[in-house]
Amino acid sequence: MSHDDLARFRARCRQFQLLARFMVISVGSLLALMHLILPLWLRIRGDAVPYAWDIASSVVWVMPAACYLAAVWMIGRAMGQLSKGRLIQPILVVALRNVGLALGVGGVLSVFVVTNLTRIIEGSQGGWLHFDVSGMTLGMIGGALFLLGRVLGQAADVQAELDEMI
Repeated sequence: MSHDDLARFRARCRQFQLLARFMVISVGSLLALMHLILPLWLRIRGDAVPYAWDIASSVVWVMPAACYLAAVWMIGRAMGQLSKGRLIQPILVVALRNVGLALGVGGVLSVFVVTNLTRIIEGSQGGWLHFDVSGMTLGMIGGALFLLGRVLGQAADVQAELDEMI
């Protein structure tokens, strides 16, 4: 890889880090505004909230999105480290594990937990499983990324052990 290619790669990693930060901050702010700040502000003012709002239900509905945003933040952090010229293998191992865990937890929350907790909180009836294809897909991808991160970490350990022997 030439010096220009490396400089371009690092610049793109920095841009991606900034994009990830922007996404997490903007989407996180919108979620907080929609599910927490605006309803609380309307209640404090004595106005009626224009939709059925309960803080527990709002927190439950936001949990998967918070996991997905955490995954985006972790990817941005990894890209920031790459833009500073750090070694790719240790960064990749940690990023794959963390992002995989965040996506997997978000997918499980989306498919199983949100439906059941909402049913318990609101006292309504419904199924035990929310057929959310995107949540299922993200959960499976997260699990695969987590496993790949473990394999890469073990390979790095074996390589370090072999390097010590030589």
